Amino acid sequence: MDLELGGKVAIITGASRGIGFATADALAAEGCGLAICARGQDDLKTACDQLARHGVDVFGRPCDVGDAPALGRFLDAAHAHFGRADALINNASAMTSGDSDEEYDLAFELDLMSSVRASRQVVPWLSSAGGGAIVHVSSTAALEAPGPPAYSALKAALISHSKNLAVALAPQKIRVNVIAPGAIEFPGGVWEQARNDAPAGYAAMLATIPGGRMGRPEEVAHAIAFLVSPRASWISGAVLSVDGAQHKGNL
Repeated sequence: MDLELGGKVAIITGASRGIGFATADALAAEGCGLAICARGQDDLKTACDQLARHGVDVFGRPCDVGDAPALGRFLDAAHAHFGRADALINNASAMTSGDSDEEYDLAFELDLMSSVRASRQVVPWLSSAGGGAIVHVSSTAALEAPGPPAYSALKAALISHSKNLAVALAPQKIRVNVIAPGAIEFPGGVWEQARNDAPAGYAAMLATIPGGRMGRPEEVAHAIAFLVSPRASWISGAVLSVDGAQHKGNL
């Protein structure tokens, strides 16, 4: 299926590895120009070099999205480079694991407010392009307990923000959706680390997944690519779990 993304421009935060990079790769394969950021300059350069093989324009800049002015500068530079934006994927995350004040503060800035701020800044560009799409990357941890307290709470807040934004922006032909991945394993990610360093915890998580394995970043990326494409033109305000039935709630 042609997703009709050729010539479009997508902005993706946290895109040097994992779900963010896989999403950038999937969109580039569809002919979509990319503006990506990540905190690590070396990893970001490697990602940009790999994405360029698709023959699309790739703009990359190091950025800590928890730093509001830095995020704003990255977005402005991306818009100046392309002159338009058609999709925003808010993927960056603090990946906190506890419930200290510091972890709540970090999750608030990285998991919630970076998405709020980026959406606020990009919406006028999407509107001027005649519409577009925003996808927040949340988690199954936002949908059911137990989970890392700060991470789960702020990922749940992200879902609420998305739903409200979807309603508010529908008249401008801007769609807003949430992807809720389950446990996703990739090189350098938390589940690869757990498999090596905490095999009992890894096995316990694996036992919760009916499919019997961890998910792969590209499996989430394909769902995101569909949601930002014109093929998903009547999907907005939705939460799509990509988890091999790991999340077992009715809602």
